[in-house]
Amino acid sequence: MKVFLVEDSPLLRPRLEAMLGSIAGARLIGQAAGAQQAIGAILADTPDVVVLDIRLEEGTGFDVLRALQKSAPQVAVYVLTNFPTEPYRRKAESLGARGFFDKSSQFDGLRDALAAHAD
Repeated sequence: MKVFLVEDSPLLRPRLEAMLGSIAGARLIGQAAGAQQAIGAILADTPDVVVLDIRLEEGTGFDVLRALQKSAPQVAVYVLTNFPTEPYRRKAESLGARGFFDKSSQFDGLRDALAAHAD
């Protein structure tokens, strides 16, 4: 399973990389901190899965979701955010997100969802 990480926090990226490394069959193929950079790289690299933050250096995760819904709907997107509000969840799901996780309390839930996707 090829995974692309879209996360602007330099403190969280190593933790996400370690979590991905603990999933059998998962391989990190790229990273981006901003929406436009992420969209271009994801469309070029064709990952199986994207782990996506909502708030990015430039743009938002919703920009990424819209672009992928239009140009690469086969890519499974899992949102991991510090802003787990219900309106954000509904918006992410309406744009095709397969999962929506709170960074502070559902990190293990994201790992479980990715592991299940890898099977």
